Amino acid sequence: MDKIELDKQINDAIMEMAKDPQNADGYHKLAELYMQQENYDKVMSVLESLLAIHPDDIQALVGMGTMWFYEKDFRKSLSYYNKALEINPKNFLIYFNIGNVFAEWKNFPKALFYYNRAIDLNSTNPEIYNAIALLYADFEDYIESKAYYEKALSLDPENITALVDMGNVCFKLYDYQTALDLYKRVFVLNPDNKIVAICIGNTLTLMKEREQAYSWFEKALTMEGDNYKAYICYAIALSEFKEYNMAEEMYKRAMNLNPKEKSAYVLLANLYTNYNHIDLAMNLYKEALRVKPNDAETYMLLGNAHYLDGDIEKAIASYRSSISIEPENDEFKLVYTQVLEEYIDKKRNGELEKA
Repeated sequence: MDKIELDKQINDAIMEMAKDPQNADGYHKLAELYMQQENYDKVMSVLESLLAIHPDDIQALVGMGTMWFYEKDFRKSLSYYNKALEINPKNFLIYFNIGNVFAEWKNFPKALFYYNRAIDLNSTNPEIYNAIALLYADFEDYIESKAYYEKALSLDPENITALVDMGNVCFKLYDYQTALDLYKRVFVLNPDNKIVAICIGNTLTLMKEREQAYSWFEKALTMEGDNYKAYICYAIALSEFKEYNMAEEMYKRAMNLNPKEKSAYVLLANLYTNYNHIDLAMNLYKEALRVKPNDAETYMLLGNAHYLDGDIEKAIASYRSSISIEPENDEFKLVYTQVLEEYIDKKRNGELEKA
């Protein structure tokens, strides 16, 4: 529907509501039209007006819960869903949505409880199994996650979400052939999917299929959309096959494409570090910190570069910055402690020049 037609339908719906302000159907229709217009403030305004007249309207309560969910105000979202559940405790969608809230809160037991309740009421909906699979994947139980994606695909063999996400799970399980098969199934269904083309390239890289991997990255670069991730993944593949000059070029293309993203700076710096180009690496880590100043991992990498360069004091300063940002990171604290102890021992033994 074009903008002119959508605006006309909105005006007509407003007129209908004015004639019959007690009719809930008019509010539902107007909210849906505003949703198509992506005017979410007006969607919420219409639903709030409906609930002022009909406080037990299930559709409006679920709609408000969903709008607050997308606004990431999960407490408000849950309050609307709970009210809807009190009115209709047999609606699988309400349980499913409450499960999504608890999944966002990383509350695994409650999320799983509500998802399973949704399955009790509607056992043939693949999206519930997708949600459970994603929940298990978030908690790194990839075996269980894969089983739920398989269930979703048994119900809907062309479910894009399940195909992509199960491919990602198989990738994490090092089952690259299955991951590749799943990604290729997606590409048959959706040949314009740039992200999946990149995933295929990544998978072929780890399968040591160099030419095929390169061809998929080249394909991805010709497709519509942002090429930043394609350049990054292509560069990683080139490094894997020891084509370091080309990898460097790809990272630089990524930097030029999006100079405010830190990944290309850090990854190229890591490459330089591996080949003892420490000065070049440190410059890029510092550039990454200009782009994203409070990144603990980048400070840690910069500290490592200083350490390799023999400047332990600067390394310690970088490690300290890292820990100040992430004080609970045990790995960062361990590195800092070990280098600090080494520095103190060398000072005591007179191995370091006095400042």
